[in-house]
Amino acid sequence: MAKYPKTELNKVVRGSKRAIYDVDTIYQILDDAFLCNVGYVFKGKAIIIPMAYGRKEDKIYIHGSLKNRMMLSLIEAGEASISVTHLDGLVLARSAFHHSANYRSVNVFGNIKVVKDSKEKMEALACILNHMIPGHWDNVRHPNEKEFNATLVIAISIETASAKVRAEGVVDEPSDIDLPIWAGVVPNRQVASDAVSDNDLPEGIEVPETVLKYIRKNS
Repeated sequence: MAKYPKTELNKVVRGSKRAIYDVDTIYQILDDAFLCNVGYVFKGKAIIIPMAYGRKEDKIYIHGSLKNRMMLSLIEAGEASISVTHLDGLVLARSAFHHSANYRSVNVFGNIKVVKDSKEKMEALACILNHMIPGHWDNVRHPNEKEFNATLVIAISIETASAKVRAEGVVDEPSDIDLPIWAGVVPNRQVASDAVSDNDLPEGIEVPETVLKYIRKNS
């Protein structure tokens, strides 16, 4: 079982008992989402931006316009840090102090490479779209030359990472257990509803099977 070694950069300090460095677990948490938060510095100011992403092996792909300040700042820095979090439940304790949440989170640290090879760049764009709806790249018009050339794609090589997971019930003080106060967990998950077709669709265009499969899996 491959693991990322604990370093000063990726080591989970607070709540270390919930830390996970297993590569497969970290990949799974990444694959279960398609939005990440990307941190960067612009003119001395720290900024965090949500971005769609795709993962292929040990690389994470993101994309933006040629003049996107976040992308340009990352290229200048040569490295990036991104985070992904799933909220799995609200943990409601007897005391205000012990309220918490069940979650799965990952922090990734890696080096930056601009994807210039046309084949890899197109595959990266497909990876990002398919990360949202598996297989959906085959149902859409692919970027034309103008769109393709106006898009900047960055590959973040995962040099190190760590996960933190809480998946348990209420942890109250022993002295609070007999208080006449409700305590428990409210499970939480993202749910997909039925697809709403665009009003301008030509007659006879049906919802693709890839979309229906996504809805069935996440309903």
